[in-house]
Amino acid sequence: MSRMKHVFASLLFLCAAVSVAQEEVKIEREPGHLNQSKFKQLYEEFATPNTYRSASGAPGPDYYQQQADYKMDIELDDKNAKIYGSETITYTNNSPDDLTFLWVQLDQNVRSKTSKSPLRDDEGVPVAEPVASFANKYMTAPFDGGFNIEYVRDANGKALPYTINQTMMRIDLPEVLKSKGQVTFSIKWWYNIPDHTVNRARSGYEYFPKDGNKAYVIAQFFPRMAVYSDIEGWQNHQFWGSGEFALPFGNYEVNITVPADHILDGTGELQNMKEVFSKEMISRYEKAKKSYDKPVIIVSQAEAEEAEKGFSDKKKTWKLKAENVRDFGFATSRKFIYDMQAVKIGNRDVMAISMYPKEGNPLWEEYSTKAVAHTLRSYSAHTFDYPYPKAISVHAKNQGMEYPMICWNYGRPNEDGTYSDRVKYGMISVIIHEVGHNFFPMIVNSDERQWGWMDEGLDTFMQYMAEQEFGVAYPEAIAPNSKYPSGRGEPSKIIPYMSGDQSTIAPIMSNPENVYQLGNNAYAKPATALNILRETVMGRELFDHAFKTYAQRWMFKHPSPEDFFRTMEDASAVDLDWYWRSWFYTTDYVDIGVKGVKKYYVSDKPSKQMREIMAARNIKEEDLPPLVYLEEEESEDADAKLKGKAPSENSKTLKEFMMDNMSVAERNAIKEPKYFYEITFNKPGGIPMPLIVEYTYADGSKENITYPPEIWRKNDQEVKRVVASGKELIGIVVDPKAETADIDTTNNSWPTKEVKSDFEIFKENIRGK
Repeated sequence: MSRMKHVFASLLFLCAAVSVAQEEVKIEREPGHLNQSKFKQLYEEFATPNTYRSASGAPGPDYYQQQADYKMDIELDDKNAKIYGSETITYTNNSPDDLTFLWVQLDQNVRSKTSKSPLRDDEGVPVAEPVASFANKYMTAPFDGGFNIEYVRDANGKALPYTINQTMMRIDLPEVLKSKGQVTFSIKWWYNIPDHTVNRARSGYEYFPKDGNKAYVIAQFFPRMAVYSDIEGWQNHQFWGSGEFALPFGNYEVNITVPADHILDGTGELQNMKEVFSKEMISRYEKAKKSYDKPVIIVSQAEAEEAEKGFSDKKKTWKLKAENVRDFGFATSRKFIYDMQAVKIGNRDVMAISMYPKEGNPLWEEYSTKAVAHTLRSYSAHTFDYPYPKAISVHAKNQGMEYPMICWNYGRPNEDGTYSDRVKYGMISVIIHEVGHNFFPMIVNSDERQWGWMDEGLDTFMQYMAEQEFGVAYPEAIAPNSKYPSGRGEPSKIIPYMSGDQSTIAPIMSNPENVYQLGNNAYAKPATALNILRETVMGRELFDHAFKTYAQRWMFKHPSPEDFFRTMEDASAVDLDWYWRSWFYTTDYVDIGVKGVKKYYVSDKPSKQMREIMAARNIKEEDLPPLVYLEEEESEDADAKLKGKAPSENSKTLKEFMMDNMSVAERNAIKEPKYFYEITFNKPGGIPMPLIVEYTYADGSKENITYPPEIWRKNDQEVKRVVASGKELIGIVVDPKAETADIDTTNNSWPTKEVKSDFEIFKENIRGK
């Protein structure tokens, strides 16, 4: 802004301030109050930094985490859909505390006949219900699920006392486990595997009646150690179904025995390929290791269809070994087609893998491994190089679940092989999302049970970026669309939720068991908040550096929400407490508009408002210093002759100032503004956001100005800005590109634009027909 504009703006502000001060004298004194500013720091909400977690958001010098190493022998009974296991756990106590007992998670118990999970929700009689759901609920015996614990023994084979409380088992130790100490014990167990298509389980089997086979996706299948941390000691909150998992890192050696005609893959690297792969499979695998542009078929559809007929009575044991993972999962079936390709990540090769029955083709053969490879490249670029040797996508009906190096995903064509765009994009998106979970929370290992958004929200945000990059990398896959049709992440898509019934909305910072709309609360809203933060508030460069710093600080560790919030500020020098408070700690929404516009001209004489101020203070005009007066166009004493003239033409005082204080060159360089506008912006919504404004002038030109969010720091309801221009202002639009998730755009324009109601649009469509 030129020096002249600064002079006029300052004088106008001075007059406005004097006027406000005059009004305040009449207001009765109100009682004091606490700091209610939305820009105050989050000291009250955040935990106090300590030697375990620093104020910067980084792990502190005394940060620790426990380790749980597993050796397991597993056998799957395909005929009876049962799974048997024995495991030996070596638990290392890296904490400074002595432990007298351990907590082990028994997540399968959520499906036991005595589970409290089905009883915790309010329910009524619906007016209608899908037939399968009705039959399963009212006409079928409850599924006999849950762990059957045969024993818990110490390293010497002696029984250890234990107590099962729903989905948690406490093991009482015969001796105190000292800090830095280690204990080894074993558990033997079995359970009935659920049909995940009926019970909506995260793992289980799908039965294919046409060929009599099952396809298994198996997880949460073994008793797993709970997390013990500096934040709350044992994380032993019960598993009710929505809040997922909190798990320590460890090393795994797992032997899995299945029918000999099954194809199996899972977490870790296969240790006995020559025993379980045919020579042809090994040859194809070697080709896949060198194929970077497309997958190589390891087991073809024809071979899988032939295997479907076999039902071998023989067995094979697949041996897998994984290091520094927080969990383990696997998939197995004689129905699986199997393909792989190599992906260059940093200076390493990672295998992108897909497993799917023929029912998934042709869609899966075309897109699954392509989506896996793309996800690894995209996420690695924004966080850290993917550290594991492989990533597997498994086709499973109605599924979307993630485990280290393996996930299961929906997306099934019609029986004739045709599929809609909805199915195609749904499949690609869920693969990107679930493979992306390898980064959050499998590596950046947040507590899913307490803070579902820390993995789901961050992953959905990363998914949005990866989807958009997928559209750029594979334009033929999204044609005729010009960009990938992401379902979440764009600001406009979260508006229906944020503008909805407040009684069914919870802050993002809520336990996932206690929210009404988990998809919006833990996935969509945090993803949108991060997208807006990147694109509109911080900018890509600052955001990307801070986000990558967070990911790299906390890879293979257990971050808390404060660690994320603090790191984003620490690595960017952007104060974001106002943003975290508004978007994550409240259910406020964005609504910013144009309240009013006043036009002013420069005058040589004081306006009526100025004269009133002078009279109130007994000031005569000759007592005033040299002033430039501004007169509102709509005021009673407005002079039409002033309109459209340069300020120096209307004000002798100003002209004299210019002659006395500016050189000829400076005066000639000045572009005097002829029009002065006082624009009042209001904020009916609770969230302060950058004020993004597009100004349109009579000559058709446009000017875009983004005022920082701090413009709302002193007045959370409305603010004023002055625009001084040589051109007449004819239009104002707030948030012209819909960047902020503003829930009400009817107040975003000046002059006010008529917005047709849904009913009016409906009537016009009827007439058109």
